[in-house]
Amino acid sequence: MDVTVSIWSLRMNFTLLDDTDVSQAYAAYLRELRQRAKLSRAALAERSCVPAATIKKFELTGQISFRQLLLLWQTLDSLDRLYQLTQPSKERAAIPTSIDEVLKDEF
Repeated sequence: MDVTVSIWSLRMNFTLLDDTDVSQAYAAYLRELRQRAKLSRAALAERSCVPAATIKKFELTGQISFRQLLLLWQTLDSLDRLYQLTQPSKERAAIPTSIDEVLKDEF
């Protein structure tokens, strides 16, 4: 398999993500950080001002308000990392906008 095909495969996998996949990935990531920090849900709730029941629901379902996600994130990680996602990136690969671009490999 050549590089172009494998890059296209990676892009296709990315575009197949949905909101549930992403929210569950964020939940798993923050749960892992909480466990590494040896924090119980109650201890994290106290530090983050997010109720322990909400943390449990988030870890199990991925459902949480954006504000509460930010509160958990700033307690366990750096908000700078999330903020960087909003900034333009020169290194982000262009995603093809038509089948012609894919076939011509113009992306």
